[in-house]
Amino acid sequence: MQLGDIFTEESFDVATASVEIERVEIDSRRCDFATLFFALSGRVVDGATYVPEAVERGAVAVVATRALRAPVPVIVIPETEVYAALAHASAALSAHPERGLDLVGVTGTNGKTSVTTLVADLARWLGWNGATIGTLTSERTTPAAPEFYRTLADARSRFDPARAKSVVALEVSSHALDQHRVEGSHFEVVAFTNLSHDHLDYHHTMEEYFATKAQLFDDRYSSTAVIWVDDAYGEKLATSTALSVVRVSREDASDVSTTLGGTVFFWRGHLVNTALIGDYNIDNALVAMTIMTTLGADDGRVAAAMASVTPVPGRFEVVHHGAITVIVDYAHTPQGLERLLRSVRELSSGRLVTVFGCGGDRDRAKRPEMGRVASELSDVTIVTSDNPRGESPDAIIDEVIAGVASGADVVREPDRRAAIALAMSRTVGGDVVVVAGKGHETTQDFGDHVVVFDDREVVREIVKGQQC
Repeated sequence: MQLGDIFTEESFDVATASVEIERVEIDSRRCDFATLFFALSGRVVDGATYVPEAVERGAVAVVATRALRAPVPVIVIPETEVYAALAHASAALSAHPERGLDLVGVTGTNGKTSVTTLVADLARWLGWNGATIGTLTSERTTPAAPEFYRTLADARSRFDPARAKSVVALEVSSHALDQHRVEGSHFEVVAFTNLSHDHLDYHHTMEEYFATKAQLFDDRYSSTAVIWVDDAYGEKLATSTALSVVRVSREDASDVSTTLGGTVFFWRGHLVNTALIGDYNIDNALVAMTIMTTLGADDGRVAAAMASVTPVPGRFEVVHHGAITVIVDYAHTPQGLERLLRSVRELSSGRLVTVFGCGGDRDRAKRPEMGRVASELSDVTIVTSDNPRGESPDAIIDEVIAGVASGADVVREPDRRAAIALAMSRTVGGDVVVVAGKGHETTQDFGDHVVVFDDREVVREIVKGQQC
């Protein structure tokens, strides 16, 4: 595609207009032959600094928010319009894969991955095309426009064109909204799960965090919203947005029965029998099912399809269920951990041993709060390393332990494998071990190196060793 075909409203000379473009990038390190490089200004770095590297690697044109000196054409676009231009260019180079798709955008502190995965799974069981983009599929929860549209194009290439609908559910993080990663996108439905303490190292206050999330519920992104209103921020959003709102609440489910084997409840007069486990997963299921009916699916068919959906990896995943039960979950916020542990308490009669840590180079303020939650709701708490990244594992553990309840049985063990083994050794028949924080992740990040580490595989190895 030629530069003039991408920016049809710009006045280029013939030579500039005919420059061939094959890809769009915002990262100079990913530039290659025939790349259009967007030199964006971030919170920390100015993309203009990387124009020489981008050109050296093959960029043949640059988009910037101010005039720059470069050996290739530079298109200057106002900062208020540059992200929309990035989305437009990315979509055009990917042959507009969004056209004909029903995009669903899901935001919130907890539950984004579960809801988007359920939506895609339900779509497939209903005979539609379905895919997700988010934590389980991308390096970032919400990829920037170039990667987003390339991922959309890849998903679309695998869809069956004969199917009635094609649904792609996208996790939309607060960072993505603040950094305009979904600017220029239009969603058939946007959804909100909940809001609780997280990312305050970035957003500073809960009100700032909420205001950022609320940006998605604007008519430039969608006309319809599905909102979980049992959350105080969800209720606030439902009453303040101008979008058409479909409210979702726990009251939508009746006669709920849940065990470590699955969950049964009635929804809109239909029986729902699902392998999903845990209190919070009922909420996620209600949001996902409501999204599906908002997209036009029949209530009864959606309810029936829930019997076939696969539990989301690393979300209340029962890894071992014998004399003791071991559950692995991604809970990495105070509210997420609290809901997880309360759900486990309701489903078991034995003691609860919790293993968890907090990530390094992330929101430090939530660490003592997570220590308090775990120690108050567990019989034994073992504080270990999560992804320490550039921080000292012991220093992170110190901050977690600073918040633990007085008199609680708390052990520190920085080695995560040893911590899991210790937890399992301190149990007897009927007890439950919860390993929280990493869920589906298969590596552990120590800043200067990354090692292979999957909580689920570690549990299986320990169980196998105990059986030998």
